[in-house]
Amino acid sequence: MAKSLHELRERLLRAGVAPRHVRRYLNELSDHLADLKAEEECAGRNPADAESAALIRLGKMDELATAMTERREFQSWCARAPWAMFGLVPFLLLAIAWCVALLILWSGWQIFLANTDTPFVPVDGFAVFYFGAGRLLYFIAPILVGWGIGLIAARQRLKAVWPILGFLFVALMGGAARVQASRTALSSGLGHIRMDLALGPSVQGSLFHALVIFSLAVLPYIIWRFQKAHFVSA
Repeated sequence: MAKSLHELRERLLRAGVAPRHVRRYLNELSDHLADLKAEEECAGRNPADAESAALIRLGKMDELATAMTERREFQSWCARAPWAMFGLVPFLLLAIAWCVALLILWSGWQIFLANTDTPFVPVDGFAVFYFGAGRLLYFIAPILVGWGIGLIAARQRLKAVWPILGFLFVALMGGAARVQASRTALSSGLGHIRMDLALGPSVQGSLFHALVIFSLAVLPYIIWRFQKAHFVSA
């Protein structure tokens, strides 16, 4: 019984059904199957025969799967609009994280370095931790977003195409991100801080940074794919 429901679960996820709907559907089927098995046992069957008869009464796997896969409202957004889930959503998450990091940079500049032209100068004391938190968020945000992409792809049993494109997109954005801050050199920019997406003067350095982000972001997903393939082959 458990094996049949597990196979149905994997089939529904691969077909694009949202995990929450799969979980609810399997819980309902499991309860219904338990009731059918109890009825068969009350009719005099032994537990093994009762389970077999209950599975037959429950329906074929094809029919049970079709009942979910043919209804669009049960499809996840990864199946409906993968371009948005692996392109637009990562962009928005990165934008939010980077805005928070830049806010930390700006506020720390006003608090600790009010008399300096730029916040990119040596600091000490509590300022080290304050600016360090913003710097950490700035650099780790693409990796965290990449891990989120991998988690979603793993939960949904998605093919590798869209997640890989998402990893590449996030890595290139992380490698191309540049922050400038100066009270005198910048005539534009919010609070004398400006962020651009460009490869910059060192193209090789930007591409290397993007490669590092891609490697760290994709690593958990690759490990999951490897374990999944090993489990299936075993």
